[in-house]
Amino acid sequence: MEMKQDLDQQQSPSPAGDHDFPVPPPQRRLRGFAASVSGGGGGAVATKGRKEREREKERTKLRERHRRAITSRMLTGLRQYGNFLLPARADMNDVLAALAREAGWIVQPDGTTYRQSPALASSIPADVPPVQLTPTPIRSDESPLSPTSLKNYSVKASLDTQAALLRIDETLSPASFGSVVVAERNIKNDKCASTSPVNSRESFEPDQLNREHAHDNAECAGTSYVSIYALLSSGMMNTYCQLVNPVAVRQELRHLESLNVDGVIVHCWWGVVEGWNPGKYDWSGYRDLFNIIREFKLKLQVVMAFHESGGNSSGDISVSLPKWVLEIGKDNQDIFFTDREGRRSTECLSWGIDKARVLRGRTGVEVCYDFMRSFRTEFSDLIESRFISAVEIGLGASGELKYPSFPERMGWRYPGIGEFQCYDKYMQKNLRLAAKARGHLVWARGPDNAGHYNSRPDETRFFCDKGDYDSYYGRFFLHWYAQTLIDHADQILSLTNLAFEGIEIVVKIPAIYWWYRTSSHAAELTAGFHNPTNQDGYAAVFDMLKKHSVTMKFTSSRPQACVQINEGAFADPEALSWQVLNAAWERGLKVAAQSTLPRHARDTYIKILQIAKPKNDPDCHHLSFFAYNQQFPAIEMQREMISDLCSFIKSMHGEANDDIEG
Repeated sequence: MEMKQDLDQQQSPSPAGDHDFPVPPPQRRLRGFAASVSGGGGGAVATKGRKEREREKERTKLRERHRRAITSRMLTGLRQYGNFLLPARADMNDVLAALAREAGWIVQPDGTTYRQSPALASSIPADVPPVQLTPTPIRSDESPLSPTSLKNYSVKASLDTQAALLRIDETLSPASFGSVVVAERNIKNDKCASTSPVNSRESFEPDQLNREHAHDNAECAGTSYVSIYALLSSGMMNTYCQLVNPVAVRQELRHLESLNVDGVIVHCWWGVVEGWNPGKYDWSGYRDLFNIIREFKLKLQVVMAFHESGGNSSGDISVSLPKWVLEIGKDNQDIFFTDREGRRSTECLSWGIDKARVLRGRTGVEVCYDFMRSFRTEFSDLIESRFISAVEIGLGASGELKYPSFPERMGWRYPGIGEFQCYDKYMQKNLRLAAKARGHLVWARGPDNAGHYNSRPDETRFFCDKGDYDSYYGRFFLHWYAQTLIDHADQILSLTNLAFEGIEIVVKIPAIYWWYRTSSHAAELTAGFHNPTNQDGYAAVFDMLKKHSVTMKFTSSRPQACVQINEGAFADPEALSWQVLNAAWERGLKVAAQSTLPRHARDTYIKILQIAKPKNDPDCHHLSFFAYNQQFPAIEMQREMISDLCSFIKSMHGEANDDIEG
């Protein structure tokens, strides 16, 4: 009874005056499943909140990618224009430390920063070693710009540009992100170089050029030894694998021996050796050529050339794919790369048949392996004696790891973006399988808005700013397109290591530098390198090359003489070279280089030396070897050209050079 009375007293209202208003009990807000099943549209609210959270996650990802893209461009500018020695994966601490040292401050490893004065230096604890994280850049004559202008340009311009670029729209979509980085950039004031760093001509004064050349040659004395190889003309061999003119060959090799080159590079053409019947290999002409080269005690590198050559005015012959392969191609044209309009490229076989037995019972990978195995059997004596120092593997158009996306026979002219080469039935089948595995079968198609061979990026809806290249479909297609290139190289190199165990293997990477200063990097995308502004398209390629322990040879494309043409193409060969070389060195790859020009001016040799032996590199990186074209008889060389070439070779060998007068 007493308990009941107590309960009644608690439930009865309190006397007036105790509380002006009754206090309602706190209500608990429904969440999760309870909210979704409650009345009043709670399920719609929950669905809306979930979609908003997903959109916010996507915006966060875009902001992070945008931030990384801005940081990458800032670091590139500091390295390229300011000569700052920043690590390959520098963070903001490295940038601040480099700027502080540039201003004359001392930066300790623990972050302690102070001006270099006796009073302040004495206050630093004794257990902190007075060393710098990165050697202070030395401003030398290697750049025509003054130290003051370099510092002002690299630091002030980068910081000023950052403030403008950091204005990000919260409603950015994946398709619109790619153009943000360059949206507020003044292209007219962008002083990027116009030609390849290996094949360029800068604005040097004559006396400055001579002083710089003498200075560089003096500094090269005692440096690392970089081997020099000369590419021999394919005109020495006819289509029946016969050596054409042994006398001319000996004359040319005698000239190369006098230049003190280390060796020569010879193309072994698949269309010549196995040209008439499948499985029938004729190496007789190459045996004669190799014996002559051996007489001059020169090293030899051979190229397994699985592509065609159009010939040129320098004596090279026109070499097609084997005749029996072309016969198969008449009945089954899908063994060749195909563009969107159905035009076939016979420059090399499509990678879609790497596992398809359409070549008289063999796959595309098997015919390559049989060719390499035949070479190993035929020249085992030269390989065991180390006369053959390296074997280069042709992995695509022009012997380079790329799609034939720039065929001149199809009307392509520089600086066209090229076209995707994935429309043969075998590549289309692979694309359908990839789209099905992704769960979007509608993506099993090539882009229909990517323009034509000679289009500009801004003329297409796929490559333009905010274009489809960075949409969900665009990223899927480009990843598949690039991964197909990597898979092809991976399969060929796996068999290469079986055929040439213990021999150095070389793979060529092209220099596709036009449209590099646009957000999409359209020319690189059509060639098979998924390298837009917000992504590193060479990392996966070099990881695969590292797995097979190969040497990466960076091949510079033929430069364009007209500065206006390069500026109109937003070309940036220096930035591309920096990205490719540093990405390869970062992964521990051996790096070589090749120039496609048959002759060079003196200032071009200076540029080659700067790339072959980078100054102030804390890791002491340098090229393994350098190859140049020997496409003209020695009698045609002028005396001055021979003198410059001899001086260049001595500098690459790290020898003292007194031939060049200041």
